Amino acid sequence: MTLNDEERQVLTDAAGQPLLTYVRGERAGRPWADLVRVTGAADPIPVVLAALSGWVVSGSVHLGEELIRHGARTLRHAHGMRRDLTAEPPVAVPLPHGARAVPCDRTPRALLPAWRAAFGPGHPDHHPGTDEEAYAERLVPLLEGTVLGPVLPSSVLAVDPADRVLAGVIVTDRGGQPWIAEVFRAPGDRYAGLGAALLRHALADAAACGLTSVELAVTDGNPAHRGYERLGFVRTSTALTVVVP
Repeated sequence: MTLNDEERQVLTDAAGQPLLTYVRGERAGRPWADLVRVTGAADPIPVVLAALSGWVVSGSVHLGEELIRHGARTLRHAHGMRRDLTAEPPVAVPLPHGARAVPCDRTPRALLPAWRAAFGPGHPDHHPGTDEEAYAERLVPLLEGTVLGPVLPSSVLAVDPADRVLAGVIVTDRGGQPWIAEVFRAPGDRYAGLGAALLRHALADAAACGLTSVELAVTDGNPAHRGYERLGFVRTSTALTVVVP
């Protein structure tokens, strides 16, 4: 059973003892137990398998591996990273390649070409479906705020002189924590450095708005983690996201 505990849900055993808490969301067309924290001493696996069958569950590596041993399917293995915005406030830099920064107020369709190209085949975050499936299952829910929380004003896009979207940084409110939900740019040397410069712009705006930190998750094996480290992000955790059988 679950009980509403302000923003977090509580999963309990048959005797009503808390086993874990999570933030309820939706991912890959399924209900999603995100940011899972095991709170009880008892083994939560049997109850998770019974109560959250068919759900996506994101939590510790240990929890994910235990669920995998019981038939769960891995959806993502990622590392959490955090950037403090108070000790060394980020400074915005001019965007290269003649790009200009604009608010993230374009339609999902306007973002699709650059976003889809950024995560092409071979990329750890590539969506294996068609462009329309990726659009409907990932991009639209992200911008609608149904996956990682409402989009925050520090989100920013880079556009070329013809007003075409080249890159984007999507910042959301993920369970009360400002979250870099997506960083993308059109691929190729032609736009080298644009993603990092745009991320600096978003971080500087977040700091100016009074946010004290931002976090993100980078998929294991994605070389982008080196760029995040150069911008002051530090690794804080590792998590597995699985689909419960």
